[in-house]
Amino acid sequence: MAIRRKLFASLTALLGLALSGVVQATADLNMRPGVTETSLEAYDLHMMVVWVMTVIAVVVFGLMFYSIIFHRRSKNPTPATWSHSTTVEFIWTAIPFIILIALTIPAVKLLIKMEDASNPDMSVQITGSQWKWHYKYLDHNIEFFSNLNSPQQTEHFEQPGIAAEPNYLLDVDNELVIPANKKVRFLVTADDVIHSWWVPELAVKKDAIPGFINETWTKVPKPGVYRGQCTELCGKWHGFMPVVVRVVTEAEFDQWVAKKNEERLAAEKAAAEAAAKSWDMDKLMALGKETYDAKCAACHQVDGSGTPPLFPAMIDSPMVKGPAKDHIDIVVNGKAGTAMAAYGAQLTDAELAAVITYERNAWGNNTGDKVQPADIQAFKAGN
Repeated sequence: MAIRRKLFASLTALLGLALSGVVQATADLNMRPGVTETSLEAYDLHMMVVWVMTVIAVVVFGLMFYSIIFHRRSKNPTPATWSHSTTVEFIWTAIPFIILIALTIPAVKLLIKMEDASNPDMSVQITGSQWKWHYKYLDHNIEFFSNLNSPQQTEHFEQPGIAAEPNYLLDVDNELVIPANKKVRFLVTADDVIHSWWVPELAVKKDAIPGFINETWTKVPKPGVYRGQCTELCGKWHGFMPVVVRVVTEAEFDQWVAKKNEERLAAEKAAAEAAAKSWDMDKLMALGKETYDAKCAACHQVDGSGTPPLFPAMIDSPMVKGPAKDHIDIVVNGKAGTAMAAYGAQLTDAELAAVITYERNAWGNNTGDKVQPADIQAFKAGN
């Protein structure tokens, strides 16, 4: 009797530790409940499976320890004469089968619901590239690139490992803005390597694969800011590719759309005026350095040394010292099969001309070439 009481006390203590561990994991390390209907359903399904697994573990390990202790050789020196029981084998086969079916039914229902992107209120195309996101609102004349907040990236390299704020390395220069209580369909693809667009609170995670378009959707019931990241190892700066979704009221979204359209028209006017000018070398070099540091230095390094062979050096580069037209081509159109992205749609003609001029004259290259915005316009017109 003393052994049984000790065994019962031990099993009770183990069960208590297991349950407290589950509760602690739920509080600190567990899957997030999220804010959407599908995210909450996914969380409930997850917790149901966790508790089913916990009960199964307690029963199985309880029976195992009971058998080890009370059917040990010293207590039962004479082994049983029977080899198996058909009834017991049927039971321990049928019970797991029933459990699996019981878990499969709600899981499949939720999966079908999460994949049903039909009848959206609006659609957004999401394109991943190294290492930024491009958002295009298919129902509005709005598109933009979303990059990691530049000061945070600089801060990271100057002081590795620091975490100066809660959203460290999770802020972007342009947030994806969507209205609350509207079904938003996302068409996810990539233009270089495989990425994955993930926002845990929305229960949205979809791979971005070059040449393919994957669908997913969300409907967020309340305004807020929800953060995520690229969850596919996509290259050197994979850890610097965050996602920020800002959910606003419908009225605020309409105001944002109007503001974005005004900004687009103003930017187009300013770009046209800048492109019509003939820039001197000092202005080209100043704008070129600013553009290079913001867009190119992450790969080719601030000093132009690059990280060969993946990112070639700009210093004494055959491409940089070769014909200017070839240099314009690779910056505007990128290079297939490499990490060199196309910047023709990301930068204005003035910025393109300036950064190419800077690369051709910085770090001792000194070609003396001045590329004007008019040269970029002529190149685009001829392609």
